[in-house]
Amino acid sequence: MSQTTQPIIQVAVPAPLRRKFDYLLSDTINPADILPGMRVLVPFGCSQKIAIVLGQSQHTDIELKKLRPISNVLDKKPVLSEQIIQLLNWVAGYYHHPIGEVFQIALPVHYRKKEINLEPQNKQWFLTEKGQNADWNILKRAVRQHSILLQLKQSSCGVSKEQFASRQEGQWQNALKTLIEKQWVEARTIASPDIDAITQAGISKQPGLLLNPEQQTAVNHLMQYDNQYHASLIDGITGSGKTEVYLSFIKQQLENKKQVLVLVPEIGLTPQLIERFEARFSVAIKTLHSGLNNTQRMIVWQQCISGEVRILIGTRSAVFTPMPDLGAIIIDEEHDISFKQQNGIRYSAKDIALVRANHAKIPIILGTATPSMESLYLCQTKKMTHLLLHQRAGGAKPPETYLIDVRGQTLLHGISRTLIDLIKKHLEKDNQVLLFQNRRGYAPVLLCNKCGWISHCHRCDAKLTYHHGHNRLRCHHCQTEQTLPAQCPECAHTELSCLGVGTERVEKIVNELFPDIEVIRIDRDTTQRKDALQKMLETVKNGKRQILIGTQMLAKGHHFPNVTLVAILDIDQGLYSVDFRAPERLAQLIVQVSGRAGRAEKKGQVVLQTAHPEDEMLNTLLNFGYTGFAEKVLQERKELLLPPYAYQAMIRAEANKIENYQIFLEYCFQALSSIKQNLPTDNHCQLLGPVPAPMEKKAGKYRGQLLVQTDQRKYLHYLFEELIKSVEANKAAQRVHWSIDFDPQDLS
Repeated sequence: MSQTTQPIIQVAVPAPLRRKFDYLLSDTINPADILPGMRVLVPFGCSQKIAIVLGQSQHTDIELKKLRPISNVLDKKPVLSEQIIQLLNWVAGYYHHPIGEVFQIALPVHYRKKEINLEPQNKQWFLTEKGQNADWNILKRAVRQHSILLQLKQSSCGVSKEQFASRQEGQWQNALKTLIEKQWVEARTIASPDIDAITQAGISKQPGLLLNPEQQTAVNHLMQYDNQYHASLIDGITGSGKTEVYLSFIKQQLENKKQVLVLVPEIGLTPQLIERFEARFSVAIKTLHSGLNNTQRMIVWQQCISGEVRILIGTRSAVFTPMPDLGAIIIDEEHDISFKQQNGIRYSAKDIALVRANHAKIPIILGTATPSMESLYLCQTKKMTHLLLHQRAGGAKPPETYLIDVRGQTLLHGISRTLIDLIKKHLEKDNQVLLFQNRRGYAPVLLCNKCGWISHCHRCDAKLTYHHGHNRLRCHHCQTEQTLPAQCPECAHTELSCLGVGTERVEKIVNELFPDIEVIRIDRDTTQRKDALQKMLETVKNGKRQILIGTQMLAKGHHFPNVTLVAILDIDQGLYSVDFRAPERLAQLIVQVSGRAGRAEKKGQVVLQTAHPEDEMLNTLLNFGYTGFAEKVLQERKELLLPPYAYQAMIRAEANKIENYQIFLEYCFQALSSIKQNLPTDNHCQLLGPVPAPMEKKAGKYRGQLLVQTDQRKYLHYLFEELIKSVEANKAAQRVHWSIDFDPQDLS
């Protein structure tokens, strides 16, 4: 180890190497000006990279003559706080991922570049006097300019660039520039709001709803844990008013001049939460999700650091956002698999949020109608408090649920005659109906009736889905597309049949059966345009006698007061799976979708079409509810020593050739078998595999996996710490792309 009087600067470099790097300071840089969390430009190989300073030391394992000096210091103050640095160090260690790549995901894209040229984050646009008095009729053909003027007219406090982007479509920036040139619009820099002034003026726009006894008990419990770490699970049936509990708790945090981070699983849930939060609070509320461009994300990130944003609602990656006054974290729909990153750094935002709350000594709330088995286990072991909400808010009654046995019935594109009669009855009462089919497109298979040819994807072990609207065959895994063949590619037969049912096919038959009823299909295909989902949800909310058709996009959190019948058309595809979590996922889906029915004063009804009405899991769920189902699942997992009673990590590998991933995973198996000998003899360590992935070929790559399971988490980390040392020096690893997935949620 080398020692020097000159400080050694330790940095995280964005490179696929699991280590920190040491650099020297040039004589022109004062060591006191270098603080953890700053960005520095460093020579790395033949290039220059932006790295994050982690700290200073007088020692290094590298010969001093081999160390290179930092090229430049890019910041005058840290861009990442010590708290976030601590969190990211934990992420790198827990997930065994290169530390430089971990730090990259926490930075907005603009901060990964040397130059940052941004508008001031507090710039707002206003109508000028000239713009207010102008004749807007001359803009009849300038639709975007007219739309911008209307938005500005509706806002007395100005409009930010972020707000323009959320409402305007197309090249609105050019339209805004034109209006500025006409002097109809001007930009002004607005001073950041004074938090003390806001608090004194009152942070609430309107009082909250009257809480029922269960809600009040939950709020009273949460209020006890201000300024200390405490995890609570709000386990409330759909429609029980979990959001109202959040709002009451957030009010206390805001009054205490704290910021609040709210995590949601998908973008689609943010507009309705924003609407409710903005109706209640007068503080700055912003969102962070993949629908924003890099500049928008950057601005929100800066506003969070400055303290201007008091409530941040975001998807998975928002968990890394620096918030100096953070007082609480809320995770809505905590069971959702979307909180787990499925590529790159395979982190769980839920687990990271729990660690962040622990580090910051603040309370964290997890809410759902269908708790994950892991969260229920934490409640069992007293690491989390279990708060129950058993009654629907406002006196609404839970829907009645029963099965439709489709055996022996002739289905019309997936819909039974029994269900058709039910739909008619509900529509006759001016109610709405939701038909759930968790498969988009028209049909998942195109088949030749003569030779049996099937529309396979040449890049994946999957079938091409037929999309009737575009007359195309599409792979939903690699996005490959091709035109619909006029005849069979194998035998030239012209009769090709569509097998299976997707949302598009359901929409077609529903339109034929109910020609006078408005039909709305909500899936990934119909919501690609900006704000399309929000506009559809508004149409549903304001309409009557409608039939909604959709995928799991409709299952989470949406409030449809006029929906009285929910039908899940095909639950059988989720009954049998190689993944031990499949029953849990299906039960959660059934309960969440069912929760869209009867949420107001109207009584709801839920039907599940199945060819397996005797299935034990289904009947446990229907007869004993999700609570009874979860108890049974946890007992089974305890007996079989499966998570959460055991700990898993998976090595995933993909390569251009099958033999390459096979050789690599076999090497990992042999290495782990050897390392395993160092564990205590009473350990329960299992190596399951190596095996091909359930979909071995995907996007032209061949994939395999090796699952490692232990009864103690420390053993799992030891195995992988030793394995990584061995693998990184092995040539077999150079011919594959491999990753480690700790606590995998999807075994495919």
